[in-house]
Amino acid sequence: MSTPIAGLPERITIYEVGPRDGLQNESEPIPTAVKAGLVTRLLDAGLPVVEATSFVHPRWVPQLADAGELLDTLAAELGDGAKDLPVLVPNDRGLDRALERGCRHVAVFGSATETFAQRNLNRSWDAQFAMFEPVVQRALAAGATVRAYVSMCFGDPWEGAVEVDRVVETGQRLLAMGATQLSLGDTIGVGTAGQVGDLVARFVAAGTPLEALALHFHDTYGQALANVLAGLHAGVTTYDASAGGLGGCPYAESATGNLATEDLLWLCRGLGIETGVDLDAVVATSRWVAGHLGRPSPSAVVRALAD
Repeated sequence: MSTPIAGLPERITIYEVGPRDGLQNESEPIPTAVKAGLVTRLLDAGLPVVEATSFVHPRWVPQLADAGELLDTLAAELGDGAKDLPVLVPNDRGLDRALERGCRHVAVFGSATETFAQRNLNRSWDAQFAMFEPVVQRALAAGATVRAYVSMCFGDPWEGAVEVDRVVETGQRLLAMGATQLSLGDTIGVGTAGQVGDLVARFVAAGTPLEALALHFHDTYGQALANVLAGLHAGVTTYDASAGGLGGCPYAESATGNLATEDLLWLCRGLGIETGVDLDAVVATSRWVAGHLGRPSPSAVVRALAD
């Protein structure tokens, strides 16, 4: 039984980041076959977008060292459809590897703060744009779309509160390069609903179309769903989520799990918001991958619906 709230979107898109953002911080190696199984199960559950992996140097994120092998495995299973799976590309070399496999959707990962840019990208906040620009331009020239992540939009573990103007400037510069979607990330999960509405309004006031914005929440302080509701009231219709609430950030220890896909689906079901995703199938997938990881899912809905 659903009870809609007037003024909210009738349908949203869930951008599934579990196979990349959800698994990247796991310390024990996960077999490539398990990662491929996670991707295909999520696709079968109806998730319209599943971010598969990242072409990052294995020294920085060892868990994703098999990115090429994973895409080759998925190509054998999905055929040409594997080229539609988004991948993260941190630099020119990462883009080369993605384009070699015909990837049609890539993402870059920027920072709204100086310290995180230095720690995550080994660049200053300003210098990151010089690194991203040729990547974005080359991707567009090759016919790929580009998503841009902005991390630390609400708080930074080293710098504290983040100025909204800096977040908007970061996003605007990435969009100006040619990124078609901007994912605004609460990397350490400190944001609250009022801040979410204010940030979206500031982007819109700066001329950013609502359809170009996505929101990416972590549930460190239990605020992820409240923040989604604020985003819905603000008119945002794309939300990142991770099956089973998996995830974290290898460069920010205070970043806990992502918003669980199942928890987002339960909220949407109650509000009568269409997603096209089979909740039971995602729950089954999260329980399956939790078995491979050797620990239960942190998702409240997965726990509640457990047999």
